Amino acid sequence: MEEYTYVPRGVCARKINLELDGDVIQKVTFVGGCAGNTQGVARLLEGMTVDEAISRLEGIRCGFKPTSCPDQLAMALKELKKS
Repeated sequence: MEEYTYVPRGVCARKINLELDGDVIQKVTFVGGCAGNTQGVARLLEGMTVDEAISRLEGIRCGFKPTSCPDQLAMALKELKKS
């Protein structure tokens, strides 16, 4: 099990903590942001592969912002894939 922390940009959440087992998401925790929404997204991703999560979350916007907490999570996962 590997743990990662990502600092999102342009959203209310201040931090995203991730736990992965290989390429499978075990746990996601948002610090800050809209609690109900971020908890819902986090639970839906448990057991999902990194690639599936990226394909579902990438490009989601929050109102007039060019990004969102789910989009920032996709960016975090893309960074992890590069490392």
